[in-house]
Amino acid sequence: MFQGLEVGKRALLSHQLVLQTIGHNIANVDTPGYTRQRVRISPSSPEISPLGSIGTGIQVDDIRHVRDLFLGQQYREANKSFGRWSYKQKTLSQIEMLVNEPQDSSLNDLLNQFWDAWSDLSTNSDSSNHRRMILSKADQLINAFHQLARQLSSLRDAIDRDLAGMTEEVNRLTTGIGALNHQIKTAELDGNLANDLRDERDRLTDELSAIIDVRTVDKDNGATIVYMGAMVIVDGSDSFEIGADVVNDGGISTHHLVWKGTGVRLKNLSGELAGLTESRDITIPGYIEELNDLARTLVQQVNAIHESGYGYQSSLTGVSFFDPDFTDAATIQLNLDVVQDINKVCASSSPDGDNLVALQMADLRHAAVMANNTMTINDFYSSLVANLGVETSEAISLSDNYELLRHQVNNARQSVQGVSLDEEMANMVKCQHAYDAAARVITVMDQALDTLINMTGIVGR
Repeated sequence: MFQGLEVGKRALLSHQLVLQTIGHNIANVDTPGYTRQRVRISPSSPEISPLGSIGTGIQVDDIRHVRDLFLGQQYREANKSFGRWSYKQKTLSQIEMLVNEPQDSSLNDLLNQFWDAWSDLSTNSDSSNHRRMILSKADQLINAFHQLARQLSSLRDAIDRDLAGMTEEVNRLTTGIGALNHQIKTAELDGNLANDLRDERDRLTDELSAIIDVRTVDKDNGATIVYMGAMVIVDGSDSFEIGADVVNDGGISTHHLVWKGTGVRLKNLSGELAGLTESRDITIPGYIEELNDLARTLVQQVNAIHESGYGYQSSLTGVSFFDPDFTDAATIQLNLDVVQDINKVCASSSPDGDNLVALQMADLRHAAVMANNTMTINDFYSSLVANLGVETSEAISLSDNYELLRHQVNNARQSVQGVSLDEEMANMVKCQHAYDAAARVITVMDQALDTLINMTGIVGR
């Protein structure tokens, strides 16, 4: 009888723990990173008797969270790629907005207006109004170069500041993972799993995977080692911080990623850090250099023609249209002599006056003077815009693909480890009936004991 009471008691306590765990799952159905928990129950050790083994009920082995390690690693791989391409998409989309093609008053439109102004001058090479129009269109073109170059440089500086902020985010996450490693190691000294702490550590690791390349290795004491590429960034409760040192790169103040306190630069970056550094060091400088090449060629070609010509009623030649000392997109400017005296705008190939220089200027629009004499100035800029569109489309496509992959992997992962309210409710009802039955077992055993103790031996007294 007493053994029967013990069986009922074990069943009550076990199913009570199951009900409590089910309630914990339901309460955390919307908690980010939470993994559903399951109580593992097994038959307790039987009692050996002359009649054979007699069952002694059930026992709780442990409480485990349900997690698919393979899907977790797949999610982090997809998250890493998504972080990289989403940042590149953001950068390229911003460059597209700055270029703003095709629109009125865009760089391509202003180039055409500049050539048209020279064409108008060729029809009346003595006209001062046409000369003023050329200077006006040239000034608008110069301002467009300045604005685009300044905006690209500002975008690069903003990304550089983001880089410094991103290192703080990485250090926050790695410090949090290290602190959780210490708590988990301490909490699991008695052999039980700290499931909620492990969930929070996995959530932080998932966040970190969007920024850098993350690989984890579990240690026997419950802590994890987190690798960034081949380098350890978290080892147990110790985390190794990264920093951003300010350096002078070609006259530009910029940040280099280093292991904090060492000056050793980080290599083989992934995730958002990769997208950020590629945008800052490759993408934007590439477009700035192409813009500089465009401005440089424009200055050289226009000056070469202009210096061979003569201004209005002048025997003076060799006058530059653009200042030859400023040839990149950020500094291009008109020659001050031309600005101060519009009669020095050359349209003639001789002092006697003709329109050949103005015609040569107008025809420069069709001259293959760029990309090893294979493209015109307008074609080169159109190619720049087209290449920007292709790169942006590629970044959008890859970003969308990796976001979809990440979503699909996460759905598969949640089907394994996420909380299903329907499943939890079904388990709760089943466990409730088991709990009621266990209580009934104790009631029956108690009544049997009462009969045995109080009713036995009364007859014949």
